[in-house]
Amino acid sequence: MYRLDQKLARIRAGNYTRSDFIIADAKDGDMGPSITSCGPKRAKDGSWSRHYTRPEFLQNIRAVVEQDIVDIMLTSASNMEALTDMGVFRGSAVKPAIRANDTTDVWVCRGATYSKQPSRPFRTASLSRVATGTIDPAPGAPITGTDLGLYSITFNNDLDRDYEALEAFHWFREDAARNNFKYFLEVFNPNVECGIDPELVPHYVNDVMMRCLAGVTKADRPQFLKIPFNGAKALDELASYDPSVIVGVLGGGAGTTRDCFELLHQAERFGARVALFGRKINLAEDPLAMVRFMREVASGSISPSEAVKAYHASLSGDGIKPLRELSDDNVVTEAVLKPEESR
Repeated sequence: MYRLDQKLARIRAGNYTRSDFIIADAKDGDMGPSITSCGPKRAKDGSWSRHYTRPEFLQNIRAVVEQDIVDIMLTSASNMEALTDMGVFRGSAVKPAIRANDTTDVWVCRGATYSKQPSRPFRTASLSRVATGTIDPAPGAPITGTDLGLYSITFNNDLDRDYEALEAFHWFREDAARNNFKYFLEVFNPNVECGIDPELVPHYVNDVMMRCLAGVTKADRPQFLKIPFNGAKALDELASYDPSVIVGVLGGGAGTTRDCFELLHQAERFGARVALFGRKINLAEDPLAMVRFMREVASGSISPSEAVKAYHASLSGDGIKPLRELSDDNVVTEAVLKPEESR
């Protein structure tokens, strides 16, 4: 049994402790920004001249899996296949997962404007291929890849677009059921102007997300949610509304190291039980050290501020030049993480 399954079982049974907090590394950016998502190949002095190649990126993913701290490794279907062929997940307690759809708002390639237009549903990955390696698996066919994926929806208060997105979600659930495929549901904030008061947007997202799940029975529901952290009030509202729904937060932009640890700390405090961070890990000076201290913050063994200091001490010990001085890196810069009176 993967560590994820054990943690989810304890959370669902009402036996959650902070050691059960689930951390996922979201290395699925090749289905969005593509080449640049692999991150800059930095020298220890911070200099770089190119991005990681795919083979190098796969080795970076291997290192995180072998570190054995994260609970989920999220990749594209093609990278999951390559990692499986490399034996990366063999005997590992880290659950592989794939991005099961790639809506147009994640198409943020250089020079493109897709992400500035209302999101439209689209799906590249074949669930049967991902799970069993075949297009028409026999009943009970063994899982050779993974049976877990991320499905994403962006609601924009646009009847036609949102109707189209929900229709696509319906057919995805049908396909997932046929293939015994489990998923977690990502719901972004609107990606274009939607005519809703910005103060209401977090609650709009809560409402439309839970509305779309109200007609979905337990067998077809997501394993957990992945949403933006829209502040303590909105997260607490969602997490306390239905205890059977496990809430997770996404990482957003890279930010400062304090932003990363502060988001993790506040999300857990106000009801999230999962964190799925991509750029906050991948763009760190030392991703493995970042993951190590993320786990300590989530477990409550160190405060966000002290974790930043410990992370910088680790960088110094390994001769790695930080992107920011400690004093600058230990500052909360993301407005949603700041106390209301300081925004």
